Formats: sequence, C-alpha cells, structure tokens
Amino acid sequence: MASGKEDKVKGAANKAAGKVKEAAGKATGSGKTEAKGKAQQAKGELQKGKGDAKESLKKKK
Repeated sequence: MASGKEDKVKGAANKAAGKVKEAAGKATGSGKTEAKGKAQQAKGELQKGKGDAKESLKKKK
C-alpha cells in the first residue's frame, strides 16, 4: 500500500496530467478528451485526499 506522501504525489501528477488533457480537448474540440481530463483531475483530488488522511492518521498514532 502506498504511503500518504506517495498518494499525494500521485494525486498531484494526475491533476496536472488531467489539466493538460482537458486543455488539449478544448483546443482540438474533443469533448471526450476534455471529459477524460476532468475525470483524471477528480481522481487526482481523491488521491491527494487519501494521502492527507493517511498522514493525519499516522500523526495521531
């Protein structure tokens, strides 16, 4: 299982990649690519939240 820091880094990477994908979709007029980019950004947010939660629990122990 990934550590909290790893999840946070993966989340940030997914958010960044999703923003690029969304911009590419807008530039090319591809609604499908734009939607995929938005979904990837949401995945990144969830990963970051998971990492934050793991680190929070670790600090409480």
